[in-house]
Amino acid sequence: MGNATGGPVPPSGSGLFVSAEGHLDGCPSVASGPLVPGRPGCFPTLRGVDPDTHEPEPVGPAVGLGVLHLFCRLGPEVDREAVLAAEDEARQRGAQVVAVALLGHKAEIGLMALGPDLWQLRDLQTSVRRAGLDPVGSYVSLTEVSEYAAGVPEDLKNARLYPALPPAGKPAFCFYPMSKRRAPDHNWYSLDFDERKALMFGHGKVGRTFAGRVLQLITGSTGLDDWEWGVTLFAARPDDLKECVYQMRFDEASARFAEFGPFYTGLVGELGEVLDRVLGAAGR
Repeated sequence: MGNATGGPVPPSGSGLFVSAEGHLDGCPSVASGPLVPGRPGCFPTLRGVDPDTHEPEPVGPAVGLGVLHLFCRLGPEVDREAVLAAEDEARQRGAQVVAVALLGHKAEIGLMALGPDLWQLRDLQTSVRRAGLDPVGSYVSLTEVSEYAAGVPEDLKNARLYPALPPAGKPAFCFYPMSKRRAPDHNWYSLDFDERKALMFGHGKVGRTFAGRVLQLITGSTGLDDWEWGVTLFAARPDDLKECVYQMRFDEASARFAEFGPFYTGLVGELGEVLDRVLGAAGR
């Protein structure tokens, strides 16, 4: 079926609006002539390209950093040097990469990457997969400052938005996702702001008792991944991680309202060291 100019009309429910002249309404690249399916320029460009580098323009948060946790198993043929090259490229493009030798069956190597451009994180994921690391778990989030942190000094806000990782002297690592409960009897989001703020103040008070022993980075993931926050912990010893999480679960904000996802635990090191430990003496 055609329109007044003989151009095709999108099927009902396609979501496209065609003007009486047969053009995509609001599509500046279609200045004249009927709409032709598949014709270049009929649809708006989804992302820009830097005219100087010919790379995709950065996509990232207005404030803070993108964060990607990858939990990988070893593929049948791991190229150690290619994995190291992928990390080096990510660092040269402005990202931070934390390497973790994971314990347990869930995965073998963890990579936590932080950067201002999500394309950088995506490229790192592609490169390590091609090098033989098979991601079997992941988490996507953004660094953030809590809505309850009004009045926090700027240096502390910047430490949360732009952390420098990994912290020195804290090789014990733990990551887990979490959300606030929405059960009929305990619904975090039915509380008013002042009550939530008071609960979070008490929660933070418990956490501050571990200052110097545990470094905690909470990143936001509402709308980005399956849970609402990702929690990454670094400590000198694994029992510090255990005690911190244990004690904070008694806090009312956690006891009544927290839901926890799977935990990943391991040891932070330089990526070359982590690869050597995981690959073994034979180097695979």
